[in-house]
Amino acid sequence: MQLTLALSQIPPEKRLFPNEEARSIFVSLIERGALVVLNHSGGKDSQAMTVHVSRLVPPDQLLIVHAPLGEMEWPRTLSHIRATAPSDVPFILAHTAQGKSLLDRVAERGMWPDPARRWCTADFKRTPIEREIRRYLKAHPQHHGLVISAMGLRAQESPGRARRTPWSLSTRNSRAGRRWYDWLPLHTHTTEEVFDTIRAAGQEPHWAYSCGATRVSCVFCIMGSQADLHTGARLNPELYRRYVALERRIAHTLSPSRRPLPEITGIAP
Repeated sequence: MQLTLALSQIPPEKRLFPNEEARSIFVSLIERGALVVLNHSGGKDSQAMTVHVSRLVPPDQLLIVHAPLGEMEWPRTLSHIRATAPSDVPFILAHTAQGKSLLDRVAERGMWPDPARRWCTADFKRTPIEREIRRYLKAHPQHHGLVISAMGLRAQESPGRARRTPWSLSTRNSRAGRRWYDWLPLHTHTTEEVFDTIRAAGQEPHWAYSCGATRVSCVFCIMGSQADLHTGARLNPELYRRYVALERRIAHTLSPSRRPLPEITGIAP
């Protein structure tokens, strides 16, 4: 009853479910002890998602998981997640099995990932996180193999994300004894609403936003705008030099525009 009441009190503009059917399934799963996993990058969307979902789900049914990217991600990301996440919710890290960095893998391949072949997301985020979720479920039978994997992807971010289904059964991850749902609770939220949620919770977003970044995960992302790449280069000069050196060594650019980083950022390494 308390969960149903909490859901009914969400204002229409803050709805976290695409329809009543999805909401009803969610309530049923929580009542049956399902685990809700918050995939947390350290960025604003993950932070706002954590604020919303942690108000609806008991802490012993929540898990926060982060795929650490080492030097490739914005400094102090881990401390930011720990400082803003509920202290009574377990927090685990999903490391890559190879133990190699993104720059290591790019050097091996001789090319950067691109929007059509985003192997970086699969290798450094999705695969390690899904592995850790499976391990956690196996070690915690009280969840009965039921899991809801929540991500802070929003339709406003890109046409591709706008086409994503906000609530769905994952046939790829559902197996005998395991039923897995994918959930995008912030899919219809705007950037302004995301920052409003963080402020209303008495929190501050990741420090990189106040310095000009508009997205927080990898400092230098293949999807990053010119302004974001400039901000990353300005604030992380040593890492920037390594990216530029690798571009030159493999004769392939991080940006799909095929412009080298110094030309995009206007900053000499």
